Amino acid sequence: MLYYRYWSRGFRRFLWFALAFILIALLVRLGGAAGFDRAVITFVQSMESPPLTALAKGLSLVGSSKLAIGISLVTILILFFALKHRLELVLFLWVGLGSQLLNTLLKQWFHRERPSFHRLIEQAGYSFPSGHSMAAFSLYGVIAYLLWRHMRNGSERVLLILFTVLMTGGIGWSRIYLGVHYPSDVIGGYAASGAWLMLSAACFEAYRNRQARKE
Repeated sequence: MLYYRYWSRGFRRFLWFALAFILIALLVRLGGAAGFDRAVITFVQSMESPPLTALAKGLSLVGSSKLAIGISLVTILILFFALKHRLELVLFLWVGLGSQLLNTLLKQWFHRERPSFHRLIEQAGYSFPSGHSMAAFSLYGVIAYLLWRHMRNGSERVLLILFTVLMTGGIGWSRIYLGVHYPSDVIGGYAASGAWLMLSAACFEAYRNRQARKE
């Protein structure tokens, strides 16, 4: 049994992310996010310029499935062969694959069409929640979590969090800038992936604590 006291902190974080997603999803379903979405899109796209467009396309590529798979494979090889962290490898795969499946199910559930005004690139599929945002939050989030556990230097941890926030936030911004996602798609993606990551990490810590008690 995974006792509650071992994973209550992580579970509380899961609840906060889950509640945030439910709130955003309700706003999207009821049309309450329309004004916010249009205001943010107008502001972000008002800064359009060739350098920013190139940056947005580059960040969008970083968040694409092909590059995410490449980064995942490198991480898997390091965890399995170099560090021998087999249990952490299971967590990494669980978070990544689960996030992808969750995104697919949610898109099919909400059937939200993508923005139809001022697209800089074309993108197929449904809009809510953003797949790029969910993949970025899951991938860079779980890597940051695994690295954090082995870091003891405060400055290294600060740089790790800064890099994770900038990459995840930058990928979300790029999807709004390029006109293929509403801001609520991006925020909803972060919330959904955050909930999944927090729940997965909580169960991981609970299992490790339980194993440590047996030794």
